[in-house]
Amino acid sequence: MLINFLIKFEKKLSGLGAFLSSLFIISLILLILTEIFLRSFLNKSTMLADEYSGYFYLASVFLGLGYTFSQKGHIRINILTARVSKKIQNYFDIFAGTITLAVISFIFYRVILMTLDAYNFNILSEGVSETPIYLTQIPMIVGSFIFVISLFVFVIKRIKSDS
Repeated sequence: MLINFLIKFEKKLSGLGAFLSSLFIISLILLILTEIFLRSFLNKSTMLADEYSGYFYLASVFLGLGYTFSQKGHIRINILTARVSKKIQNYFDIFAGTITLAVISFIFYRVILMTLDAYNFNILSEGVSETPIYLTQIPMIVGSFIFVISLFVFVIKRIKSDS
């Protein structure tokens, strides 16, 4: 029961991450098109396009990690696992998934600390906008969390299928 709940929760969460990621991609495209239009026809600039296009790109990458993983979109090197039985492949997946879960959990933890530091020290961007940096780091926290949940569900599914 709990496993089924986790699987459904992960699917909805990663879908939400993919949706938000796509919104950031669309925003990125609109921002760049706006900048091109303003520079080409009105000889003006938003003065923010360079800075915010980086923030939007970062957000889209992090928010899409969990969905991409759950859809098997990440690159997998299967030079070893292609030559072994399904059961051994499953053990490889459990091992690799657990290691990856540990690494991404550590990244999640460090991103939280980095964002808290940016908030506590009121760090602002060096661009014209002087955007509080912690605001631009929130999608990193959310995306890392979604990725951790996706990895956890992946490992649980593999363990369940092994038993």
